[in-house]
Amino acid sequence: MHKIVWWSICTLVAAHTLCAQNNVSFLEEQVDSHMDQWVRFYQELHASPELSFYEKETGEKMALVLEKLGFKVTREVGGFGVVGVLRNGDGPTVMVRTDTDGLPIVEETGLPFASKVTTQDEEGNQVGTMHACGHDLHMTVWSGTAAVLSQNRDQWSGTAVFIAQPAEERSGGAKAMLAEGLFEKYPRPDYVLALHTHPSLAAGNIGYTPGYAMSNVDFMKITIFGKGGHGAYPHTTIDPVTLAARTIVDLQTIVSREISPLEPAVVTVGKITGGTKGNIIPDKVEMELTLRSYSAEVKQALIDKIRRICMGNAISVGLPEELYPEVWVRPEDTPAVYNDPDLTQELATALSDRLGAEHVMELDPVMGGEDFARYGRVEPKIPICMLRLGAVAPEKIKAAEAGEISLPSLHSSKFAPEAKPAIETGVK
Repeated sequence: MHKIVWWSICTLVAAHTLCAQNNVSFLEEQVDSHMDQWVRFYQELHASPELSFYEKETGEKMALVLEKLGFKVTREVGGFGVVGVLRNGDGPTVMVRTDTDGLPIVEETGLPFASKVTTQDEEGNQVGTMHACGHDLHMTVWSGTAAVLSQNRDQWSGTAVFIAQPAEERSGGAKAMLAEGLFEKYPRPDYVLALHTHPSLAAGNIGYTPGYAMSNVDFMKITIFGKGGHGAYPHTTIDPVTLAARTIVDLQTIVSREISPLEPAVVTVGKITGGTKGNIIPDKVEMELTLRSYSAEVKQALIDKIRRICMGNAISVGLPEELYPEVWVRPEDTPAVYNDPDLTQELATALSDRLGAEHVMELDPVMGGEDFARYGRVEPKIPICMLRLGAVAPEKIKAAEAGEISLPSLHSSKFAPEAKPAIETGVK
């Protein structure tokens, strides 16, 4: 592996080569001295989330952090995104990314600093707002890493580019920042690095996954039409409710019977609406789906097969062509996260040396999605890697393994990470 890779590893772990003093590394002393400040900042972020595309105040907080550390900062990149550049002599350019947006969830953690924020979503609904996916942890670790690097410039050389990306949950922020010239107007990175909390990994641990780590995410809406009428006379109608029910069952055979068992794929119908009253057969039913895959071939196969099944079922009940289903696929898809295998393995080795091999473990890929993937899809390709940050108290993991409790997942109203050890490990 070229020396540039090793320099990049050092940047991620906040100066891997910092000398030991009295058997306690200088890095550990610095992290320990800042922990109370970072925990308070985490709590502040947790209590004040903002929804995707509305992260104005959060973006300003990130910009101020970098400005105070000596970064040259640009605001409102791709919405409320922030880019900070810290030049420190010759060497590689390493980009470190955090995401900033919260979710439309009413928090139920019971934490003293729990979010009480409510706001209106784009449809005008009053919704709660919560950091239920760990973005508050990500921002805190990102800020702490920037601080350690800034305060120890004699220990490394190169250019650090720190970006605070909006709208990850809506899968639009990375695309918007790239479209505004992230890799053209600012130093083009040799590597792009990030981390993401893990809801079942003990705090103090780091996970890594070479190759595919997260999936393609596609969103689909299907409108199934029929001929409505009185529920007492179904023979005079073509019932879109029963047609939708049949279609949902048929869709489940795509993964089980039409995709290779060796290829991961998911088809989930998460929403179905139709009708106004039990004795009225409606004219249409609407469904919303999420599709997950790794390869481009499987992604397209899922879409094509869903269209075929919807059309075939409509024909089978005798619907005229003007009442064939409408199948809409959201153009803003999320591509699969592919961690560069060489970079990821080099990171794993360096982290094992820094944190101890027992705290660094290879994890299986998951079917969640992350628009961090887009930073590795540009031409020419840039190696990227997203690590997983343990965020659960070890005693809770033991209790869950014993069947005594269930661990809240990401996007749960009860997700409450073990912040202090997670921040400490993340910054290191």
